[in-house]
Amino acid sequence: MQQKSQRKAELLDNEKPAAVVAPITTGYTVKISNYGWDQSDKFVKIYITLTGVHQVPTENVQVHFTERSFDLLVKNLNGKSYSMIVNNLLKPISVEGSSKKVKTDTVLILCRKKAENTRWDYLTQVEKECKEKEKPSYDTETDPSEGLMNVLKKIYEDGDDDMKRTINKAWVESREKQAKGDTEF
Repeated sequence: MQQKSQRKAELLDNEKPAAVVAPITTGYTVKISNYGWDQSDKFVKIYITLTGVHQVPTENVQVHFTERSFDLLVKNLNGKSYSMIVNNLLKPISVEGSSKKVKTDTVLILCRKKAENTRWDYLTQVEKECKEKEKPSYDTETDPSEGLMNVLKKIYEDGDDDMKRTINKAWVESREKQAKGDTEF
């Protein structure tokens, strides 16, 4: 009986894997939203600052390119993963010509422009649309003071409580002066 149990134990020992691989435990994934970008005739360059990124293995820094997007994944940097996904680039890029470089505390993503010697005013299509909405439209047919009123309305809508109080106070004082006939311009 004892021999059988020893034999069973030996069989179980033989079934165990040769090496136990501990899973890589990374905490959570941090979404990267702070970056800078620049361009040359051939490339759009995106600069991402991550302290200590040059110390992680190169296979832990991955970038996947498509014609209109890229995504960056930095694994196991100080116990966290970092991710940045940029979709809907303003213009198409060359997937084969695009690359990444890891420098001291910085990841540099080089997106090769498909159309060289073209200028990108924005990085993404969404950024372009947002900036275009913010630009005031210059209509030569309308009253110039109407444009000023629209600017003040926008400041009032976007402002905090103090800004709203200040604008209300100025408006009330202006109306009171107009009622008295003390218009000073």
